[in-house]
Amino acid sequence: MTPAICIQNLQKCYGSVNAVQNVSLQVEPGEIFGLLGPNGSGKTTTLRCLCTLTTPDAGTVDVSGISVLEHPKRARQLLGYVAQEVAIDKVLTGRELLQLQAALYHLPSQQSSDRIHHMIDLLGLTEWIDQRSGTYSGGIRKRLDLAAGLLHQPHVLVLDEPTVGLDIESRVIVWNFLRQLREQGTTILITSHYLEEVDALADRVAIIDNGSVLATGRPSDLKDQLGGDRITLRIREFTPVDEVETAKSALKSVSCVQEVIVNPAQGNSLNLIVTPQSDALTTVQQALHQAGLPTFGISQSRPSLDDVYLAATGKTLMDAELAAASRRDPKEERKQNMR
Repeated sequence: MTPAICIQNLQKCYGSVNAVQNVSLQVEPGEIFGLLGPNGSGKTTTLRCLCTLTTPDAGTVDVSGISVLEHPKRARQLLGYVAQEVAIDKVLTGRELLQLQAALYHLPSQQSSDRIHHMIDLLGLTEWIDQRSGTYSGGIRKRLDLAAGLLHQPHVLVLDEPTVGLDIESRVIVWNFLRQLREQGTTILITSHYLEEVDALADRVAIIDNGSVLATGRPSDLKDQLGGDRITLRIREFTPVDEVETAKSALKSVSCVQEVIVNPAQGNSLNLIVTPQSDALTTVQQALHQAGLPTFGISQSRPSLDDVYLAATGKTLMDAELAAASRRDPKEERKQNMR
């Protein structure tokens, strides 16, 4: 079966910034595929290359076997794209905006009317559709944006951070809607930095950081590959490096501890992979006590996607998000968005 999306060795630079470095992805027909990573990791650039909005420096991008680079018009007919930032005319009503979108797709009059009615009903927009869109809440604006992206019934729906800034109720509505689309056979590529969103929706996920794909697979498989439970440990609120090394040495002798990962971004906290057992916390605390070290905080849990991200990058997704925000140059960011 021809992949719905096939990206191979994709590269894109903005000046001296390598936004995407040899990204390769394959999305199968009828699945929800999640791109998980912090802002600035290369997610949006990858989507823009896929949707013919940005020309890559190298690599190939195919949609249902059609080259996006060689046949962009044919590829666009198969794609629906909903950007992170909702851009709608605040003066027009929701219905008028959908009618305008249908005209841009050159949909016949009756087909346009039928599809608009279907989208209004499917996304629960009846109450607001004839009001000016400038009066809409963020959740209703996002639903209208989704409706616009689906009017031409694309084979592949591409969503860039579809629920960012939405309240819980609106996020659940969008999630349920995307599940319905999958059941109807639509392929969905979604970017997000919400761990729970990707875990709840995606059939498969790729973890992306600094423009490169670090891991790909089903969320459950990626978590199972880590093996064991997780213990998050703080010796002190901000632990000195020498005490971290002492703790690592002490924990090596603990039979249930499989691996120790130090997270400098969180005050040199220790993240342990341990064999699941009821007394793991007690055993770890005893080992630290015998080494003359205190315990500031400790907890045990099953592996999560954040643990997968931590194992792949050496930092949590939140840490990566904060680091990206501190590095970001607003002027350069505006330039990239204009390209």
